[in-house]
Amino acid sequence: MKSKETKIALIYDFDHTLSTTDMQDYSFLPLIGASAKDFWGEVNEVSRRTGMDPLLSYMLLMIRKTKEKNIPLTRKQLVSMGKNVVFFKGLDTWFNRINNYGKKKHLKIEHFIISSGNKEIIEGSSLYKYFKEVYACEFYFENSVAIWPKTIVNYTTKTQFIFRINKGVLDIHEHEKVNASMKDEDKDIPLSNMIYIADGLTDVPCMKLVRMNNGFAIAVYKKSDTKVADNLLKDKRVDYIAEADYSQNSRIETIVKSIIDKIASIDQLNKLRNE
Repeated sequence: MKSKETKIALIYDFDHTLSTTDMQDYSFLPLIGASAKDFWGEVNEVSRRTGMDPLLSYMLLMIRKTKEKNIPLTRKQLVSMGKNVVFFKGLDTWFNRINNYGKKKHLKIEHFIISSGNKEIIEGSSLYKYFKEVYACEFYFENSVAIWPKTIVNYTTKTQFIFRINKGVLDIHEHEKVNASMKDEDKDIPLSNMIYIADGLTDVPCMKLVRMNNGFAIAVYKKSDTKVADNLLKDKRVDYIAEADYSQNSRIETIVKSIIDKIASIDQLNKLRNE
């Protein structure tokens, strides 16, 4: 009987982890003529005043601001904004490099996004093609215009997607299978074979979930801005920290390849035990 293919999941946040700032800042805010400080400040004010989830607040304001400007917020328009997203150095070749390294170790690498940003914008970005699945906030459209949030992915709901990746139940509309009991050997990707890469406190629940099941968490930071990452490491919420530079031979590449080596060694030992 052919042995099951061993997979590793690399799971990423998006804003400030892969993109250099919030994805709305590149195209959406210029479209409505707002600064990042003013827009996100208003999002926080609406959230505090109404008790609304901050993600619902920003999606509400995206709809409201475009209506005020008489600019229909269409899916096509949001997707087109993705082409202007700027990514950290090295990401244009990162995925192929890591995939090829996994192949050398007889492992299949799969990449996933779990983000509180807009899925529509991510879909239009140059990196979208590399992801097995993207979980992010989405709008509901009527007559092609955004009128309501369809999906939100906040810091606690992010954890459900870890279990979806674990079980291979990727369709967010499939609830029965993701909650059903499943033998460990039948799960698609063990939590111990997950590497979670993110930049901030909103990712702590996912980091904790992965780490408590022998997976790995890496906090990335912008050059010379290490405060959040340092605190995450100090508080033992992550295993490693690294600058968000994904270039060949960068620190994060070295860390990820070393983790792949470790998983490959464990996988080989398990196979020898079962021979």
